[in-house]
Amino acid sequence: MPSRGTARWTSVPSAVGTYIRRAPGTYMWLAILLVSTLVVRHLTPQQADIVLGNRSTNLHHLREDPVRVLISSAFWLAGGGWLGYAVSYTVFHAQAERWLGTLRWLIVVLIAHVGATYISEGVLYWAIHHDYAPESAVNTLDYGVSYALAGVVAVLVYRIATPWRYLYLVGVIIFYTVPVFAGRTFTDIGHFSAMTLGFACYPLTRGRPGPWDPVAATRARFGSSARG
Repeated sequence: MPSRGTARWTSVPSAVGTYIRRAPGTYMWLAILLVSTLVVRHLTPQQADIVLGNRSTNLHHLREDPVRVLISSAFWLAGGGWLGYAVSYTVFHAQAERWLGTLRWLIVVLIAHVGATYISEGVLYWAIHHDYAPESAVNTLDYGVSYALAGVVAVLVYRIATPWRYLYLVGVIIFYTVPVFAGRTFTDIGHFSAMTLGFACYPLTRGRPGPWDPVAATRARFGSSARG
């Protein structure tokens, strides 16, 4: 008969599989990002600039072909390794999808990604129009998944029980607000906008499971393990 420790280890793959199946959108997205990341690694810098430039949500493409670039830009990573995003997706996207359901989670993703893109590019347009940025900035590279991630990080504030909710809220606000004043780039504004849009998605959280208490959950987890 297998020992208790062996049984626990053999149950890990099953638990991982169940976790992934309960957040299908998150992990399908991650799989596509893995493929696109591997593609970029096999391109020369010049080829990568062409591929990513064609998928950039810059002012030129938003005017000429907005739907295509808004969709395609969300399947390429702008900086950072895929493994880092796999952790972020598991911690934030998967939790939000499991809590909200795939449809509501996807609505939050779209609101944050599309809304923050237009707000940030609108600020860039204003800067160009008032000679704060060069005319060539209409072709600035702008792609990636960070706006959608910021929106999901923000909406999860409604998932956490008080008083931990307020600690999380302050941390999120600081994380996305400080760069706006320190860097003042259009992407910093985009992340801040995505965070704000995520907070505004509160109506989508109504009727979902009640607040999650991280301290109580940790005590229950380790308490049950100790007794087991």
